[in-house]
Amino acid sequence: MDWLSNPDIWIGLLTLTMLEIVLGIDNIIFISILAGKLPVEQQGKARNMGLALALITRLLLLLSLSWIVSLTTPLFELPVPFLAEAVRQVSGRDLVLLGGGLFLIAKSTREIHEKLEGAEGEQKDLKAVSFSSVIVQILLLDIVFSLDSVITAVGMVDQIGVMIAAVMISIVIMLMSARAIGEFVNAHPTVKMLALSFLLLIGMSLVAEGLDQHIPKGYIYFAMGFSALVEFFNLKMRKRSNA
Repeated sequence: MDWLSNPDIWIGLLTLTMLEIVLGIDNIIFISILAGKLPVEQQGKARNMGLALALITRLLLLLSLSWIVSLTTPLFELPVPFLAEAVRQVSGRDLVLLGGGLFLIAKSTREIHEKLEGAEGEQKDLKAVSFSSVIVQILLLDIVFSLDSVITAVGMVDQIGVMIAAVMISIVIMLMSARAIGEFVNAHPTVKMLALSFLLLIGMSLVAEGLDQHIPKGYIYFAMGFSALVEFFNLKMRKRSNA
């Protein structure tokens, strides 16, 4: 029980929980957009199942730390263009991030295209979507987002119990806020388009990370925060003009 009086553990738990919530916002947005394509009576179930899958994926990865470490081991080498003697070492983590980033870019681009087609395109898409296909798509992106989340957790704290507690707390908070975020995003078309643009940005950052071109997350979150603030002012202005 010495951990109860250890301030380092509590500081690590609080910091990691906050970071997991921030990293999980893009996950909530993606789940909300996909769930919004389903009938209203299935949307809540899809959101909850998506976040439950995210929790399970994160916990399984945390309990497989040796496998996580092995993902950073180079699998093969590729020559770097324009540099005859230079090679690029590619690891399993690079492949996962690259594949997840490309999938996120493709999915976001398709969603934006469908929104720009108008109501007719949305109706055709709604008929084609099934609950199982939405869950499969959510699971694929959960794996990518969970990998990033777990690697962050491993880099911040040493105690596996703190990591698991932080992940569980963050998922519970996300579950409590997922419905409100989903309804807000689906009720405001411009916010939905902005959210899809955020997912494009995140997809590009994942691709860059997979290619060993690190982009500080602070830059990405600052750009997202600034854009969200501008959109907040636009919503307030439109609400006032309609009153």
